[in-house]
Amino acid sequence: MIANVKTLLPALLCVSILSLSGCGSKSKTDEAMKTVDTGEAMGATESLDSTPRGISEGRTSEGMLPVYFNYDSSDIKSDQVPRIEVNAAFMKSNPDLSIRIEGNCDARGTNEYNMALGERRALAGKKYLLNLGIDEAKLSTVSYGEERMLLHGHDELSWAQNRRDDFVVVE
Repeated sequence: MIANVKTLLPALLCVSILSLSGCGSKSKTDEAMKTVDTGEAMGATESLDSTPRGISEGRTSEGMLPVYFNYDSSDIKSDQVPRIEVNAAFMKSNPDLSIRIEGNCDARGTNEYNMALGERRALAGKKYLLNLGIDEAKLSTVSYGEERMLLHGHDELSWAQNRRDDFVVVE
């Protein structure tokens, strides 16, 4: 009985597959996939006069630089002061722009701790810019904690790149 099942089962499987697959009509499929060109545009016309803002480094908008932090710290290091001064100069030369400072952390620590640390980092960047004469109304902050990592490695280089403030133009 078992020998009959062993030979009958593969045969039934093959017959089932062949009968379920069927033979589709290729011409019907090809016809359904053709696009109809009506000569109209696919969407609304956009102006080409706008000045797109790209990303310079990290997730920071072009014209500014991210600021990096030491492990478990929200203090702006002395080697990062020139970077934040570049950001202040950019903001002063573009007073119509609003900037969001995004605090980020590496993956070490709990989510709650990293959200709080990211907030302290964003607020430290904002405070430094305020001291450099930037209008507070043009600045906002957000913490992403470890949610927006640039590098997902488990080494010091990856962690160091993820401990940063990004400065993003908001429109």
